[in-house]
Parts: sequence; C-alpha cells; structure tokens
Amino acid sequence: MQPLSTFKRSIGLPAAFAIVTGSMIGSGIFMRPAEMAALLGSPLLILGVWAIAGLFTLFAAMVSAEIGAMLPQTGGQYIFMRSIYGKFWSYLFGWANFSVINTAGTAGIAFIFAQYLEYFFKLPRFATATEQSFSIHLPMVGDILPLENMGVKLVTILILGIFTFINYKSTRAGSGLQLFFTIVKVLVIALLIGGLFFSGNGDVAHFTNPQADPRLSGIAMIAAIVAATNGALQSYDGWANMLMVAGEIKEPKKNIPKSLLSGISIVVLIYMLITAAMIYILPVSQMAGSSLVAADAARVAFGSIGGGLIAALICISVLGATQASVLTPPRMTFAMAQEGSFFKWTGKVHPRNQTPGNALVLHFIIMVLMVFSGSFYILTDMYIFVAWLFNLLLISGIFILRKKMPHTERPYKAWGYPLVPVLLLAFTAFYLGFTLYNDISNYLAGKIKIMNSVLGLVLTATGIPFYLYFRWRYSKKDGQEKL
Repeated sequence: MQPLSTFKRSIGLPAAFAIVTGSMIGSGIFMRPAEMAALLGSPLLILGVWAIAGLFTLFAAMVSAEIGAMLPQTGGQYIFMRSIYGKFWSYLFGWANFSVINTAGTAGIAFIFAQYLEYFFKLPRFATATEQSFSIHLPMVGDILPLENMGVKLVTILILGIFTFINYKSTRAGSGLQLFFTIVKVLVIALLIGGLFFSGNGDVAHFTNPQADPRLSGIAMIAAIVAATNGALQSYDGWANMLMVAGEIKEPKKNIPKSLLSGISIVVLIYMLITAAMIYILPVSQMAGSSLVAADAARVAFGSIGGGLIAALICISVLGATQASVLTPPRMTFAMAQEGSFFKWTGKVHPRNQTPGNALVLHFIIMVLMVFSGSFYILTDMYIFVAWLFNLLLISGIFILRKKMPHTERPYKAWGYPLVPVLLLAFTAFYLGFTLYNDISNYLAGKIKIMNSVLGLVLTATGIPFYLYFRWRYSKKDGQEKL
C-alpha cells in the first residue's frame, strides 16, 4: 500500500473549507433547538448557549490548527495523539472513534432522516407494552430497549445499509453523491433562514417572552445549561474530519488553519441565524413541545406545503451528513489495520472496487448495534462526551508539544496562548465532570434509564484488552514493529 504521507496534495482551500462546513452542518441544528427550548425556556439563553459552545469549539480548533500545521499528515488527530502521547493513547483514540464517536455519531445522524420522514407518514412501532417487554440491562450503565420505536430504527438501518453499499462499490460514486447533497444543503439553509425571517408570520416579541420554569435556578440551572451545551457541541462536531485528509491538502501550513477557523466561524453564524429564525416564528413554549421543530416552524411560515418542502429538504441535507460520515471514518480503522493495530482483514483493499470494503462492512455492523441501543439523543450525547474527553487530551497536548518540540516551525500559533488553552481546559474539564455527575445522579434518582457518558466510557475501555491482543498478535515475530 502507498504510504499515507506520499498521497498527492490535491485539496485546495475551497475544498478544505467545504469539508469543514459540510461535515459540521448535519442533523443537530434541526433537532437541538427544541431540546434547548425545553431545558432553558429563554430565547436569549438558547442563543447564548450556541455562542458559548461555538466559541469553545473555535478555541479547540485553534489548538488543532497549530498542531495540524506542524504535522500535516493524513490521519489527523490520530497522528497528533501518537506524536504527543505515544501508541497506546493514539490506539485508544482510534478505538473510541471506531466504537463510539464515528459509529454512534453516524447512527445518530441517520436517525434524524427517519424521524423527519414521519412528517409525511407515521412509521410503525410496537405497542408500549411490547417495546418494554424486552430490555438489556448493562450493570452500572442502564437499560436498553431494542424494540422501542422499531419503524424509525429499521429505516435508519436501511439508509446506513444503502450508503455503505454505495461506498463499498465505488469511492467515486460516493464522492459524487456527497457533492449533490452538499449543493442541496446550501439551498436548505438559504430557504430556511430567508423564508422564515421574511415570511411575515413571525413576531419579534418571541425574543423577549421567556417561558423559563421559575424554579430553575442554582444547580438546576447549571445542569440545564450544561445539557443544552452538550447538544450544541454535538451540532458543531465534525470539523476535525478535515484533519483526516491533512496529508492531501495543498499548502497545509496555511490552508489548514484558514479552513478550520473560517469554516467554524461561518457555521456558528449560520446556526445562530437558523435558531433565531425558528424563535421568530415559534414561541419558546411551542418550540419546546415540537419533535420536528424546523418543519413545524416552516409550516407556520409557509403553510402545510412549505412545511412539507422544508421537511423533505432537511431529509436530503441529513442524508448528506450521513453519507459523509459513512464514507470517511472507516479510513481510520483501515489505517489502524495497516499499521498492525487492528484486525488485519479490515486493512484490505477490495481487489475490484478499490475501496476499504471490509472496514466499511464492520462499521455498518457496529452502527446497526448502535441503532438498536437507543435514540438520537442517547447516541449523540454518548459520542460527544467521549469526543470531548479526547479533546481534553489534545488541548493539553499543545503545552506538551511546545515543550517537547520548541524549535519546530509553527506556521500558525493558537491565539491567546497560554490563557485561551487554559480556559478551554477548564471549560472542558467542568463540562465533562458535571455531565458525568449529572448522568449518575439522574440515573440513581430514576430520572433516566441509561447513563450515556458512562456507556461511552465503557465502550472506549473495551479497547484496552484489544490493544493488548494486537500488541501480542502483531509483534516483531510477524515482521512488524510492536505497538
């Protein structure tokens, strides 16, 4: 196989910018505003959470931009982890991406398509008694209900299966499909924002009439803000996908920082505009009770035909994010296998299709298991917790690299060093600690059935025995360097 570092640098700044924005704008923005409205009840708090989460996402990208400009190799944060902490932590990061971050994240995105499909017709599901008749109890984690919302789950699996098949057969076909979805996504955003603001069916008073629970204060208010921030961080996730192809970007020392910072800034602005447009149309109390908030806002603004059109366009937009998430993550698993840190058969190129076929199939199997394990919120809350856990390590890495490699050229330096990285570390540590505490407290109080953060940690930890196995299996006796 051709070494990753010798891949042709064919991706320019516009394409890198498109990867950042296209990977970020997916399903969260069409679902999370309703959850935020229910949690916070205040238009200004909702917009404030989007701004705060966007700012800290931008800070995290600044750190990755400095490291990425120093180490512009395909593999992105997987390569960063190995350079900073060594092979064990880079392996665990790769395993977490395989077992939680990418698979759960992709399954969560595909869930949105199935849920928005219900705008047009109700998908079948079992009776409540049947759904709850079979559960899987995970000690110290919670209960999983595989039969719950079966119609949505089966459609989700169908979509994941179709995209896996397309990318299994041809990378070129998958890339062409992604281009189509990206174009439609731009149209969706323009129609949604412009249409809602200029429909004449909104009310600026919605921004000054909070519906917050008067009892929401102190620790309860902090818990609500942290939970809402969790949703916002999930919606901003995906920017690091561009780093996976850092070895193929032209002038990486200049274009990696530019594409990251400009792309994230644009997405923050877009998300705040979309949320503001929804608030303009729907009062917070109505947003809080909506399961398909973007379509409901469009229906109020344009009537039933307009609502249906927006729902259809959102479905297409979400399909684009799903396609991107099916296409790229198996490459990391494939690369790990090529290095001897994963099952060798996942590192084989399909002889006819020239695709990482086995890795794609394995990811599909794990995604199916993820779909049966829960809902959109369970999957996304689980993976975003694990993703920011590793972000904590990556943010700390900037201090390590500045001490470890003081004389290495840094074409881009993270703004505000060391204060901004320290603030980001404090925010991330507080967010992770409070989320874990809140999950455990709510589970013990019987308020939730499953601790999403704990489940994510458990799935990540399952990689440790596999690491030991691969270190033994692919040792020097097989002609490979030991892990």
